[in-house]
Amino acid sequence: MNKVKSTYVIAEVGSVHDGSFGNACKLIDLASECKASAVKFQMHDPENETLYNAPRPKFFKTENRFEYFKRTSFTIEQIKKLKLIANKKKLDFIVSPFSIEAAKKLNSINIDGFKIASGELTNHPLLECIAKFKKKIFLSTGMSNWKEINEAFKILKKNDVTLMQCTSFYPTPLEKAGINIIPLMKKKFNVPVGFSDHTTGLIASLYAVSCGASIIEKHITFSRFMYGSDAFNALEPEEFKLFCNHLRDLDKLMNHSVNKDDLSQFLNIKKTFEKNIVAAKDITKNSRLKFADLCFKKSKKGVSASNYKFFLNKKIRKDVKKNYIFLKKDIY
Repeated sequence: MNKVKSTYVIAEVGSVHDGSFGNACKLIDLASECKASAVKFQMHDPENETLYNAPRPKFFKTENRFEYFKRTSFTIEQIKKLKLIANKKKLDFIVSPFSIEAAKKLNSINIDGFKIASGELTNHPLLECIAKFKKKIFLSTGMSNWKEINEAFKILKKNDVTLMQCTSFYPTPLEKAGINIIPLMKKKFNVPVGFSDHTTGLIASLYAVSCGASIIEKHITFSRFMYGSDAFNALEPEEFKLFCNHLRDLDKLMNHSVNKDDLSQFLNIKKTFEKNIVAAKDITKNSRLKFADLCFKKSKKGVSASNYKFFLNKKIRKDVKKNYIFLKKDIY
């Protein structure tokens, strides 16, 4: 059997913690219990990433984005503590920065990888900054065309880059998930390709793996009723656990080849289920066998029914009774 290549599963915490350090720690625990490979957080620095009156998505109804990021952001010291907790649980710690200042702070604590959010793909100054760190980079492409992706990849290509197919709709309808892009990306850029899944179910990620994705990112939450931009689009604990289990099962399906010509494991079961050639009636010695003299039944020994033509028009060496199990030595 082949060695299983395990899909790299990123549990996307995003903003689900809503600024609670305790919630963030518990979400790391949950990701570990579900056997994810990594957790992913965001580092927001509102002073350096947005104007106060910048447009806001429709799910921010009671506060603008500047206020929201100010309220929910962690300090670099808190993020460092979260990294230590994650690494202790054998989870990689990945963070999305949304400003050059945030990226530099994250590099100073030696995070395990940078996730570049879809909205930052055209932020070339940020990409050029991150490219200097020589870290693992996951580049989301959810709102960019091939030209924009090419330009971003040129900046980052000397690093260990994974391109992430995704669609920047929350949630993403299945018909817009764009799984067809995954093999195209692999061929075009010759780097690992992943899928950042914004759909509400499990099937898109499973199909993405079958189409060549080696990294899957999915939002995780305690409850979809939690406040913020990510919770309603995330998987709850039991769902995320099932999600990871399905991906591990898919790993086995995808990475274990079967040799259809190797029947060694079926020898006993073939004896149990396959048919052999037996006498359909009493037959006298020296009779020339016809098809009507034969029938095909399960037996502990004998000659496979597939060889029945070998017996036709041959003579039998002895008298046999009905249900006699024929052997090749019985005819001439």
